[in-house]
Amino acid sequence: MPGKFLKSGPNRQPFQASRQPGATVMKKRFPCIFLSALFFILSSQLLAASIHPNAWAEPQASKADTAKVADDKPSPTKTVTDRATDSRIDDTKLQKPPKDDKVTLGTDIVNVTISVTDSYGRFVTGLGKDHFEVFDDKVKQQIAHFTDEDAPVSLGIVYDVSGSMKERIGRSMKALRRFIDTSHNDDDFFLIAFNDRAKLIQDFTVSGDNVLGHLMFVNPHGSTALYDAAYLAVEKVQQGRHSKKALLIISDGQDNNSRYTYKELRNRVKEADVQIYAIGITDPASDALAGFGRSVLEEITRMTGGRAFFPNAYNEPELVEICTRIALELRHQYSIGFYPTDIASEAKWHKVQVKINPPRGLGRLSLLYREGYQSFKK
Repeated sequence: MPGKFLKSGPNRQPFQASRQPGATVMKKRFPCIFLSALFFILSSQLLAASIHPNAWAEPQASKADTAKVADDKPSPTKTVTDRATDSRIDDTKLQKPPKDDKVTLGTDIVNVTISVTDSYGRFVTGLGKDHFEVFDDKVKQQIAHFTDEDAPVSLGIVYDVSGSMKERIGRSMKALRRFIDTSHNDDDFFLIAFNDRAKLIQDFTVSGDNVLGHLMFVNPHGSTALYDAAYLAVEKVQQGRHSKKALLIISDGQDNNSRYTYKELRNRVKEADVQIYAIGITDPASDALAGFGRSVLEEITRMTGGRAFFPNAYNEPELVEICTRIALELRHQYSIGFYPTDIASEAKWHKVQVKINPPRGLGRLSLLYREGYQSFKK
């Protein structure tokens, strides 16, 4: 009986008939449900885009557009402190003096080269700016420039080849060789030889051999145009490439054939910023004018802050030692620069005075520097 019921039972057959249509309906409704869900998602995205319009456009923006926006908008990280720093930089640029003003001020600076020695004549090095005081016509000046470096020199050699030097020229040549060998490697030299007249024999060169080569076979003769030679040398040394300038005169100091007078030479030397050293090779026993020749060399060297030496005419070691000392002194000097406070002064000549306040233990020191300078006013 149970088997019969399964085959043809009236209550069972309707249940099987209703099950098949229900599955078909579900299959047909599934695509509709999927499309509805997709429509809902897209609608949500569109709604979000309408509320935030940049949400879609921003990722597509180009680098150029981004840079443009950054330029148009103020930097959000720039603070008040940053703007103040920029202002200080701009103010510094505005306060920078024009180039022309610097050149004008530079031409008014007074340079004083100073040699410092102790009681034994030894050079004193290692002093600082605070150890010096400089006065212009007794008025203290502010030191604007100070150095003690071993600076190269533009140097002129003024060599006497007159008849009065005939028996002395050989020894002076050896001393001159020592002078050149002891000088700074970057020094440049020129040579003026003189007898009846002064002549530029060697223009500026860094080769000492070129200078000495011109004197190797010289035959001393004629008169002595010392003033003309010194005047020409003061003019020529101004063309040197170094700011520091000096002259070395080797002569007996007895002029007897110059067109320039001693007064004219003195006035030109006072105007020039050049140190003059002199070696007077005189023999008091035989030279009638030795005293006058000595005084000439002493005066023009003292005015410029240089020195004059008078070795025995026949003492070669002494002559060599003096030339060595001059070369070393030029390499162990102090340079001080100041701008005169009273540039409107009517004085044509300003007297310079330098004082030193040395550290303890150095004892009494001696200073050598030029006596003054010509007024800048024309």
